[in-house]
Amino acid sequence: MKKFSIIIALILFVSSGFIAYAQTATPTPAATTPTPTTSTSSNTSSTIEQLNQKISDLEQKVTDLKSQGDTLTSQIGVMDNQIQLTEYRINATQAQIMSLTMDIDSAAKRMGSLESSLTNVSKILLSHIVATYQAGSANDMQVLLSSNDISNFVTKENYLKLVQKHDQELLYDTQQARNDYAHQKAILEDQKKQVLALNTQLQQYTKDLDSQKQAKQDLLTQTQGDEQTYESLLAQARAELAGFSRFTTSQGGSSLLSGQTSCDGWGCYYNQRDTQWGALAINGQSGYSMAGYGCLITSIAMVLSHMGHKDILPGDIAMSGGNNFAVDTAMLAKSISVKGVSLSRVGVSLDDALSSGPVIVGIYAYGGTHFVVIKSGSNGNYVMDDPYIPNGHDISFTDHYTLGSIFEEDKIVLN
Repeated sequence: MKKFSIIIALILFVSSGFIAYAQTATPTPAATTPTPTTSTSSNTSSTIEQLNQKISDLEQKVTDLKSQGDTLTSQIGVMDNQIQLTEYRINATQAQIMSLTMDIDSAAKRMGSLESSLTNVSKILLSHIVATYQAGSANDMQVLLSSNDISNFVTKENYLKLVQKHDQELLYDTQQARNDYAHQKAILEDQKKQVLALNTQLQQYTKDLDSQKQAKQDLLTQTQGDEQTYESLLAQARAELAGFSRFTTSQGGSSLLSGQTSCDGWGCYYNQRDTQWGALAINGQSGYSMAGYGCLITSIAMVLSHMGHKDILPGDIAMSGGNNFAVDTAMLAKSISVKGVSLSRVGVSLDDALSSGPVIVGIYAYGGTHFVVIKSGSNGNYVMDDPYIPNGHDISFTDHYTLGSIFEEDKIVLN
């Protein structure tokens, strides 16, 4: 009798619970990603679209200006538009970050509420299923005895089946909602990663902008804003670069080499064709690779390693910015600054200068020009590090070049 009473109580509990449950709004998780208000989202999207269009227009303008010829006016025009292009890229990236951040904040709040709602629904659903299962386990005789008449008996049977079916459907819907929740959570995590990537990109754009503004200022300083001075400096730079090109071409080209770097008590030997930096475009100048034009840059890096700056590699000098290169080309300026170290090339007399350290010499060879490091020696017998020859460290200078080919002798001086 006691068991019978408990079952009747459970049936009544399920009935009353189901009726209340069916009559009140069931907490249901959202099926789509929560987004900011339509007007805010629309405005942000419109801003990004407009900025992207300006970026596209400026990219075309920069291309057109570059094709107009090498004059100071055209070069300044390219720089001005490149600066503005970078500024637009910064603005577009900031707008993307803002849009994603708004989406993430809004979705995080709603999903927090959604998670709580799902937990509550699951608890209620579990109690319903337990109650209806227990009530449904009563045999027909027990239900019949508890009924007033046959009609009441049939009603109770049908009602229990209806409750159980409803709970099964709700269980399925809840599970689907949980799956949707997990999917939306994965989307949010992806958006957070996008924000991190955009922040990194923003930092690089900011550095690019600073470098571009400095390069323009350096160009104006070098040329003093004069067209003839610009053309003269540009001609000198191109002549030197052409000499580098003729040397490497006559010597077999600028193929890359591996395993060239070696360090000892003197310092480090570097090769301009080393795979670590050989493919770099010097100062970002297309067509001027380290492998083909980097003999002077590599020679300076070797001398710096002897002076205790092994952290400054040839690639560091090659990518140190337009202010280190004459008229923003790939020809290295006499005075440069790399990783906080300022240095200059000062003309010296070879034998006199060797007593206090290595000397960088420029030579005419094989129809072009080249730079090597003279490490020691005197009276025509010199040991050198050649940045072009494979494993060209501690080799005889006169085995490869003539003394009469030397046209420049420089000492590296730290400022």
